[in-house]
Amino acid sequence: MAGRLRRSGAFLISHETIYTHIWRDKGRGGPLYRHPRCAAKQRRQRHHRYDSRGRLAGQRHISARPAIVEARTTVGHWELDTVVGVGAKDGVATVVERKTGFSMLGKLANRGSRGMSRRLRMLIRRAPHRFDTLTADNGTEFHDYASVEAATSVPFYFATPSQSWERGTNENLNGLLRQYLPKRSNLTGLTQRDCDAIAHCLNTRPRKRLGYRTPEECFYDE
Repeated sequence: MAGRLRRSGAFLISHETIYTHIWRDKGRGGPLYRHPRCAAKQRRQRHHRYDSRGRLAGQRHISARPAIVEARTTVGHWELDTVVGVGAKDGVATVVERKTGFSMLGKLANRGSRGMSRRLRMLIRRAPHRFDTLTADNGTEFHDYASVEAATSVPFYFATPSQSWERGTNENLNGLLRQYLPKRSNLTGLTQRDCDAIAHCLNTRPRKRLGYRTPEECFYDE
């Protein structure tokens, strides 16, 4: 926010001043400390292990992607994942463009591959000329990827198992999304309209790496 205000010429304020105000507000019993993007969290030890979920013949490994995808110089290369809740099979498909961080969210009634494919086709139709590649993890919800390719002509690539950093843009999006859908939330009552509203909030939030422009501004100005 400090960078966005500086960019717009509204007034100058440092991020330290903003956080000082937030912590003083907390000391007075205020709620502002609950809203910053990066909250203190307890870290757990991670053990790397081979991902044993199913494989499909013909999957393209991420190493086969065009070099331009890694360079982030053009719009049109997207990363995919799924966020799930508890107490139900509902989830959210998270789709994010690598260069601009522009995101789309799709409500899933379950994590089945056909449901995922239907939702992806719906999201791609919103900006069909802005999808050149898709990169997903090896979750079984992406096992119907060939039907998406056939319907949209957008090629799928798959990351290396247990190497989440290969889809770092999507991992960042999922972290942002948890501000709206905390872990262990029940997503049964979530609708596609809710998902679109959350995506709008994320897409109109200024980002430091974009020179404090928003993902929406960058995505549509390209």
